[in-house]
Amino acid sequence: MKKRVLYWLQNDLRLVDNEILSELADFDGELDLVFVIEPRWFRQTNYQSKSFGTHKFNFLRESLAAFAQAVEKLGQTLHVITGEPEQVISQRLQKYEIETLVCTEQVGVYEQKQLNKIKALCPHVTVKTYQQDTLFKASDLPFQLDNLPKNFTAFRKKVEAEPTFIAAPLPAVGHLPHPVQLCPDNPIDDVPAHSGSFKGGLIAAQQHCNAYFSSKAPSSYKETRNELDGFSNSTKFSVWLAGGTISAKQLYREVEVYELKNGANESSYWIKFELLWREYFKWHAVQAGVKLFHFKGQKQSAPLTTFNSQRFEAWCQGRTPFALVNAIMHELNATGYISNRSRQIAASCLVNELELDWRYGAAYFEQQLIDYDVAANWGNWQYIAGVGVDPRGGRHFHINKQTALYDPLARFIRKWQGDVTVSELIDVVDAADWPIAT
Repeated sequence: MKKRVLYWLQNDLRLVDNEILSELADFDGELDLVFVIEPRWFRQTNYQSKSFGTHKFNFLRESLAAFAQAVEKLGQTLHVITGEPEQVISQRLQKYEIETLVCTEQVGVYEQKQLNKIKALCPHVTVKTYQQDTLFKASDLPFQLDNLPKNFTAFRKKVEAEPTFIAAPLPAVGHLPHPVQLCPDNPIDDVPAHSGSFKGGLIAAQQHCNAYFSSKAPSSYKETRNELDGFSNSTKFSVWLAGGTISAKQLYREVEVYELKNGANESSYWIKFELLWREYFKWHAVQAGVKLFHFKGQKQSAPLTTFNSQRFEAWCQGRTPFALVNAIMHELNATGYISNRSRQIAASCLVNELELDWRYGAAYFEQQLIDYDVAANWGNWQYIAGVGVDPRGGRHFHINKQTALYDPLARFIRKWQGDVTVSELIDVVDAADWPIAT
């Protein structure tokens, strides 16, 4: 019997710069391509949100469909299975007598635990992981991971000061080994009709990349990146980076090619600067482990906040006393995407104005954002809440000031009807509440 390898796909749904597929291209055996949809994604968590909302899941399904079509042209089949990964992957390894399991190394502790369970259930299987969701491998960093700098600025300076090598992205694979078996029961066949500004998948990712770097937008990115609206005002790369339909190394190389053709300036550098921020949060997540989700985060004491269900619901639905925040949340709920500045304003409002537990906001963003990334999302929320890697101990984006700076004519507010749902009261008192003094 031929040797068999199972490739557990996660945030790596691409053919270009995929080290695993490049190594397996000439494998003299059979290859099983598997993606697992987990039931827990659609169950409410302790933070009153789910891992996957409608926009996020539809975007994933588009990405899966595009990858399935791409590998089909190479004679392969993507098997999409529903279940707990440690169970369905282990069963498949055993059922088809597969000797090797390969996957992209994940920075999230939950995903790491899943892989460890599979190793325990299948001790006879060789497991190999690849660091291909980052610009650098751990061995390429100019320091040991245990000595990761405490903040981004120190990290960036060390990385930029050392002759740290970012490997060139690998070309797309042109062929793949034969599949282990065909699977006629594929749940991604019923992909919803595309709607919204973003289309999932490796083709859409490359098309957007080509269009962006064919424009002059990279030369003005630093001046426009904080705008609340406008498709070309920011790169939008996070949408496809999150699911791995394009890689950070691809984008970094595209910036360098653009600079050779058009000249480098502060704006083009700032795109690489943002990719380094993403990189820092990835390695920080690895080092932080479960602390990435702890209320007190990286600090010795928890922040002085609480949880009020009415305030949280008002924030989620955009019914706060703040028109700009309402508009931001309306856009998020309608599209699954908001700008980076909008995220900072909404997060700051929840933490500072509404004085709520930051983890509820982080979980809601996890549910709603199509570009959700565990390291960036939870790392940024800790940063705003003052329990993360911010040396200043948290950030407060004063809403009146932000409105004056980024929406002085209230165009964004009107577009997303933020002023229509303004509530004069943060809290509502009804007959069931304790009496209050008048």
